[in-house]
Amino acid sequence: MKSCLIVDDSKVVRMVARKILEELGFEISEAVDGQQALDSCKGQKPDAILLDWNMPVMNGIEFLKELRITAGGDSPKVVFCTTENDMAHITEAIKAGANEYIMKPFDSDIIQTKFAQVGIL
Repeated sequence: MKSCLIVDDSKVVRMVARKILEELGFEISEAVDGQQALDSCKGQKPDAILLDWNMPVMNGIEFLKELRITAGGDSPKVVFCTTENDMAHITEAIKAGANEYIMKPFDSDIIQTKFAQVGIL
């Protein structure tokens, strides 16, 4: 079973994403900020990470940059999922190592499409 780490400080977003991803056959873990996500990734890396941008403690971009320089940190497929929708943010995310980008709000079709595009479905 493929695994996905959902990183978002919103409990509602994590709950909605969990429901969608479990229906797609993913085993889910959650983190409320980038630091908690980084700690979680120090063990076994998930196959995919659904990542929010704006979070306390460590934001999504900081987490992604740290993840990508850790051993094995280049393997998870990272899909940003955020309200930041201008080209500057999207470009920054891709340069930092994101594989794809989803705008909030999202639905099952959007997640399925983006996860398929990065080869995780």
